[in-house]
Amino acid sequence: MRVYVPLTLPGLAEAYRTGELGAGPVLAYAVTPALREWCLSDDMEELEYAALGRAALASLRLLAADAGAPRRRVVVAADVPDVPDGAAGADPGRGPDPAGVGEVRITGAVPLAEAASVHVDATDAEPDVAAAAEALAAAEGGDGDARLTVDGAEDHELLWYATQEIPNLVGSGD
Repeated sequence: MRVYVPLTLPGLAEAYRTGELGAGPVLAYAVTPALREWCLSDDMEELEYAALGRAALASLRLLAADAGAPRRRVVVAADVPDVPDGAAGADPGRGPDPAGVGEVRITGAVPLAEAASVHVDATDAEPDVAAAAEALAAAEGGDGDARLTVDGAEDHELLWYATQEIPNLVGSGD
């Protein structure tokens, strides 16, 4: 199963250092029945793009919680064994929150070696991502102007990187 794991650049550096995206449970996004219903699509490419978008929003949440992290969203696409029934879908603690659509919890470790690609904002997105991280709580609370600010970050496409480029992304240069 292809999953999309939200991170920050410091989180990606930690994954590179430890060799795993997390020991578990790892929050990720995937094409789940709930995501299919939400998207009203059977096009796998479109569904995977939607899962990537959900993970990018989760990365923005991580940035909002970590003021010291560079203002660039990071999502790692990884292939893991299928998530067992009952583990896929919205986090039960979040109820009908649309941001939880496609959310899955991977119970075991996710080795970085299972990563297929890394998706990161370009540096020119940083001002919009910074503003979106600042406005996220208000946007999720229903503030329309803050929602427009968050949408400004979502207008930036994440760039695709091969896993061999992770050292350059995290500044280790190995």
